[in-house]
Amino acid sequence: MDGSGNVGIALTLTMAAGLSTGIGSAIAYFIKRPKMIYLSFSLGLSAGVMIYVSFVEMLPEAMEQIGDGLGVLFFFVGIAFIGMVDLMVPEPGNPHNLEGLDHPDTPDAGHHLMRAGTMTALAIAIHNFPEGLATFASALGDTQLGVFIAIAIAIHNIPEGIAVSVPIYYATANKNKAFAYSFLSGLSEPIGALIGYLLLMPFLTPAVLAGTLAFVAGVMIYISLDELLPMAHNYGHGHLVIGGVVLGMLIMAVSLLML
Repeated sequence: MDGSGNVGIALTLTMAAGLSTGIGSAIAYFIKRPKMIYLSFSLGLSAGVMIYVSFVEMLPEAMEQIGDGLGVLFFFVGIAFIGMVDLMVPEPGNPHNLEGLDHPDTPDAGHHLMRAGTMTALAIAIHNFPEGLATFASALGDTQLGVFIAIAIAIHNIPEGIAVSVPIYYATANKNKAFAYSFLSGLSEPIGALIGYLLLMPFLTPAVLAGTLAFVAGVMIYISLDELLPMAHNYGHGHLVIGGVVLGMLIMAVSLLML
């Protein structure tokens, strides 16, 4: 395809889609006084977003491109990878050690929340990287299609911004830091597009991109089930946690239906 004339448009669309995480990031500025009920709901929302997008969008897309066997393999490699990272974390900082989380004002609780927010930011950044490549490539081939995909991705990047900013805000009580971490996680989308344009496009195959999507889906499922949901339930309000999960899935479902 000859899309060289669309490079500027493609980069602009990818930048707008990625940085829409900043809209979700800004949620921290509207929290006047931290309450655990908000935290439980937000962590559930985060888990719902990550679980739905992994199982409904990323893994099926990967399996369609590289086959069921390889898709499942890369998915579980992603789980194994993040599981090994988790096991290498010293015990005081490991989320399996929940002592102190019953008292959210303790330093230990803040450490756990900061870690959860940081790992979520990392997972979303990795997720956004191939997403940026996909948006960029679509816009190069068909500007109208690129606009449509960028809008849909921007919509479902908003709850991803919330997923990062809220735990970090509760951990640090610093709204600027919460916004910065969340906003920066969205930068990987335009960075992915730039790297794809400058370095990877000649070598990047659909199979490599599909394997990356399956791998990241595994990472996001592990973080959701091992960290976000246990932590959300630890603060009580179990029905609100489930409500957050369902709402997160609904938001992602509506955004994906727009594709």
